Amino acid sequence: MGVTIQVERLTKRFGSMTAVDAIDFAVGDHEFFSLVGPSGCGKTTTLRCVAGLETADEGRIGIKGTTVYASSERLDVPTHERAIGMVFQNYAVWPHMTVYQNVAYPLRLKNVPRADQQRRVGRVLEMLGMEALGERKPSQLSGGQQQRVALGRALVGEPDVLLLDEPLSNLDAKLREHMRVELKRIQRETGIPILYVTHDQLEALAMSDRIAVMNDGRIHQIASPVEIYEQPATKFVLDFIGSVNYLPAELVNADAERVTLRVLQGATLVLPRPGSVPDGREVLLAVRPEDMVLGQAIEGSDLHARVELRSFLGNLCEYRLRHGGHELRVQTEKDELVAEGSDVVVGVRRGYLLPRAAAQDVDARVS
Repeated sequence: MGVTIQVERLTKRFGSMTAVDAIDFAVGDHEFFSLVGPSGCGKTTTLRCVAGLETADEGRIGIKGTTVYASSERLDVPTHERAIGMVFQNYAVWPHMTVYQNVAYPLRLKNVPRADQQRRVGRVLEMLGMEALGERKPSQLSGGQQQRVALGRALVGEPDVLLLDEPLSNLDAKLREHMRVELKRIQRETGIPILYVTHDQLEALAMSDRIAVMNDGRIHQIASPVEIYEQPATKFVLDFIGSVNYLPAELVNADAERVTLRVLQGATLVLPRPGSVPDGREVLLAVRPEDMVLGQAIEGSDLHARVELRSFLGNLCEYRLRHGGHELRVQTEKDELVAEGSDVVVGVRRGYLLPRAAAQDVDARVS
């Protein structure tokens, strides 16, 4: 796979604050690549540097083999000379123009012949399922349709890459889900690589070929959605992507296949051995809610807890359990109903182990 965007040691400061801290990543040809992280982590600043809307302080950015920014060469190619298409959170469609005129606008700026404009705009509107809406004004469109207009305007110039910054955040939940599918379909159909920015972990998992998880201006991990979720590199990735329970534990025994832990007032848990086991007896056990089982003892385990709250979420049930001073969050299949107030056995299918000292350390490596 070739590389469309190459970012090397990119650094951007605002006064004394380092918003982006010497990060490296590459977006492959035809790849859907997402930058995900909490607000203020540096993901939008990174995108704006790639777009040329912000000037970085250090590093290099290449698009399709052409260097568009290099601090060492004092090179900073203007945005309009970078072969990119952009879609932002607020759509920025022109209210006085029709759908057709909005989509055609970049071609008019470049003095593309009228016949070529009609051909390219027609093709884009057909791809977006909007060929019958060309004469409508944005005020006559739904939020999802306005988002498609913005996407069409970005696509019509046949860019080398699409840059999308939180483009679905203004849509309601149902429409967001629909547009996730549409964006993925369009990206597969056109083959144009996408650099996508979002704080929504579900969006990133559902749409991306690879994800870069950011925090405090740094990248913690770059991997496929499955690897990010199943094999988080750091405690921050484990915390941010999905939900997790943390249980202080004492390592009793570890062999090639299993580990035995003493947790929560002396209860015993036996679970499959993770990739590695931290040094020392005091560890932190991290368990995803869906990796815990209710009312079903796992051999060697004797953890009990009380069901304090049950929430039916349609496709699953979520429980809040109490064991001493600790709350546990457990998710089960929707037909595995356990009454509130019940005392249950809790099993663990698998978990992650960290040194106990990692409790407050987001950079701690996950075993």
